[in-house]
Amino acid sequence: MTKEKKLKAVLFDMDGVLLDSEEYICRAGIMMFREKGYEVSPEDFLEFTGMGENRYLGGVAEKNGIPFELEKDKARTYEIYGEIVRGKLEPFDGVLDFIEKCRKRELKLAVASSADPPKVNTNLTEIGIPASVFGTVVTGLDIEHKKPAPDIFLKAAENLGVQASECLVIEDAVSGVAAGKAAGAKVLALTTSFPAKELSAAHWTAALLTEVGDEVLNW
Repeated sequence: MTKEKKLKAVLFDMDGVLLDSEEYICRAGIMMFREKGYEVSPEDFLEFTGMGENRYLGGVAEKNGIPFELEKDKARTYEIYGEIVRGKLEPFDGVLDFIEKCRKRELKLAVASSADPPKVNTNLTEIGIPASVFGTVVTGLDIEHKKPAPDIFLKAAENLGVQASECLVIEDAVSGVAAGKAAGAKVLALTTSFPAKELSAAHWTAALLTEVGDEVLNW
């Protein structure tokens, strides 16, 4: 008798999983701070990667003693971001094939990104993956506690009508791996943003989705 598979859904983080837009949101942040009269460097943003733009921008401002108007400065950053990414974003190798593989297995799909809707929508549009591919798209505005808290993955699972323990979370950031595990999901970490040793808490690691073995979907 064949054992019933437990996996019911795959929850994709966005940046570092579906595409690499980190360079552009970092550049947009630097340009926003420059407009305010302050110079920051890409290194200033590293420790806040994967935590959502509130912390990504706010953390850099706090660390450098820069006055920060959250909504205004974030909105300006997204304006700059939308301008500089046009025509420049592509999905990572293997993303479209992996999504199709999941759909053939009738797995439910979600995007669970700490980013706000403007960035999520821009990214999905630019890489040619319509939001309708996913059963739910959960953003940083949909939850109170950002990664490494599990809230975003719990919300995505709830929206899909499954338990978090029936989900595979695909992440690239240390905070995201922690969030997925705290939710009770199994976690695949891609080494697009952090080295494998920093993502060792994940159940599996891979460089890209092209290298992911069948065992990741066969449980």
